[in-house]
Amino acid sequence: MLIRRPRGWEIPESQATPESVVLDRRSLLAGAGAVLSTATMPAYAQGPDLLAGIYPAKRNERFALDRPVTPEAASTTYNNYYEFGSSKSVVAAAKSLQTRPWTVTIDGLVEKPIQVSIEDLVRQMPVEERLYRHRCVEAWAMAVPWTGFPMKALLDMAKPLSGAKYVRMQTFQNPKVAPGQRQTWYPWPYTEGLTIEEAANDLTFLATGVYGKPLPNQMGAPLRLAVPWKYGFKSIKSIDRITLAAERPKSFWEALQAEEYGFWANVNPEVPHPRWSQATERMLGTDEMRPTLPFNGYGEYVAELYKGKEGEKLYL
Repeated sequence: MLIRRPRGWEIPESQATPESVVLDRRSLLAGAGAVLSTATMPAYAQGPDLLAGIYPAKRNERFALDRPVTPEAASTTYNNYYEFGSSKSVVAAAKSLQTRPWTVTIDGLVEKPIQVSIEDLVRQMPVEERLYRHRCVEAWAMAVPWTGFPMKALLDMAKPLSGAKYVRMQTFQNPKVAPGQRQTWYPWPYTEGLTIEEAANDLTFLATGVYGKPLPNQMGAPLRLAVPWKYGFKSIKSIDRITLAAERPKSFWEALQAEEYGFWANVNPEVPHPRWSQATERMLGTDEMRPTLPFNGYGEYVAELYKGKEGEKLYL
């Protein structure tokens, strides 16, 4: 007799914030026949998102929450985005970023490096909505309905070569529109990395939307990472390059202050930040305090990734 064991995120939908029935993306994209292209799209002023029709995407019911979704007004106005300032109030400044046209370069140890428009890339991917917990290293948290696709789908498309051990991601660099990038003491451009195994994990997600709509600039439009078992600074925003590499990349915060922000950054309530405890977290929108969960509650599905790495500082 086959007994199906539910995953840890498969909590009854009644425990998540209800939403109206959403549209099936497949019907919206039927017949599109989009193919990957290396051509650069014609330049045009910031205008309507040509992918707007995919929102809201169909929710993947495997991913549910043990808490209400954070109110949109709270999570979209309290953002770390150092390219546009060191405060949480970066909404106005981030509007200067032109997210169309936008190309993503996929290179390094892959069968065929490509440069693809964000539209062509997303149209090749299995877009869906997922409810994820998000935990900042600063001890605040939120619950987010991301729209996007698993990074594994992108890896399958890129066909990594056998020597590829890491995925390095970079964001744009344009000091003319991003005032934070004029501060030369930061190691721009913002860079993050995962092991190839982390990148291929079911939970690793590339987000293009949130709350059933395209991502707003301050949350990382047009493409950002969501790795829910890691601290939020790992979830790089506004990605424009993804490189498969043999050597472990040095991430932005690791290059700046490795004693406080290391490569792994797995959530752990038992390992405090050097300047504050990680035992509890404050939920945005309610200021409710909750106990921090190891791996942010996803340990059953990611802990295997770290066997044999006992010498690593996995929680920095």
